[in-house]
Amino acid sequence: MAYSALNTKKIIDVVKYRWLWLAISFIFLMPGLIAMIWSMKVYPTHTPLLVGIDFTGGTIIQYAVNKDISTPEIGKIRMDLSDNDIENPVIQILKPNNTEDNTDIKNIISIKTKFSANGQNETIDKVTSVISADYPDSQLVQVNSVGPVLGKQLFVNSLIAISLALLAIVIYLTLRFHFEFAVVACLALFHDVLFVVGVFSILGLVFGVTIDSLFITAILTVLGYSVNNTIVVFDRVRENLKFYSKKATYGEIVNASVNQTLARSINTSLTTLLTLGALYFFGGVTTKDFVLVMILGVIIGTYSSIFFANALIVMWHNAKEAEKEKQAK
Repeated sequence: MAYSALNTKKIIDVVKYRWLWLAISFIFLMPGLIAMIWSMKVYPTHTPLLVGIDFTGGTIIQYAVNKDISTPEIGKIRMDLSDNDIENPVIQILKPNNTEDNTDIKNIISIKTKFSANGQNETIDKVTSVISADYPDSQLVQVNSVGPVLGKQLFVNSLIAISLALLAIVIYLTLRFHFEFAVVACLALFHDVLFVVGVFSILGLVFGVTIDSLFITAILTVLGYSVNNTIVVFDRVRENLKFYSKKATYGEIVNASVNQTLARSINTSLTTLLTLGALYFFGGVTTKDFVLVMILGVIIGTYSSIFFANALIVMWHNAKEAEKEKQAK
């Protein structure tokens, strides 16, 4: 039998259940796709994600308070800000990581406003007066401002960075492997990025989570991690094809290659997730979204490199073989 020749115990049958893996990917991606389409309809920027001031321009003002804040209170803050000519403020309540120096801080109120050409200080004074009225013990802890021109430039540069990264990956994989491997690897990358973006689109609609330049950095990191996992499996497929192409079918070789690299892929991902989990739960508030992107990317990247990519490469090969047989007749 093929597997005795390949000397591999079959733990997972990627080929037999390939339509199942594709169906699971569809289930993973659909909620995010729906959220992105809806976001493009409801957001003034018509973007699939709720973009932060890094890309749109604006001012973020954060206040530390020593009490828990309920949902009705957030609504009152929004109304009070609107009454003071602060249009469409985006309000988030952040949970700080308390230390010995700030154990009395329960929440951080983060308020995003549009960029004001008339003066940043005037906007800060208006917001501060509203917050101080409801929370006399509040402390202004941070102010960040980005102009609209710079924000647009950062957005364009981010898209260019992602496009160049994908192009470089395609060129490298085409030179290292066959063209079909490069195409499938890029489809797997697109699958992973689409999943992460979809999750953040949902978080933006439900919790008002915005993306910034750190999000793009995390996406680029996810691309590198995901393609590394995929290359490991594809490299084993290529090696096994050299020695067993006449002893086993293409699907059997792919199955054996996946099972030979399975332990390595899972162990690498688990150790990475342990580190990321520690950063997420014990790291700073400002890096939580960045780490969350990485966690989601590692999970979906591991899945796609084992199941999605290999199911596609087998289907591609079978389609090519069927075409050859059709032409031979």
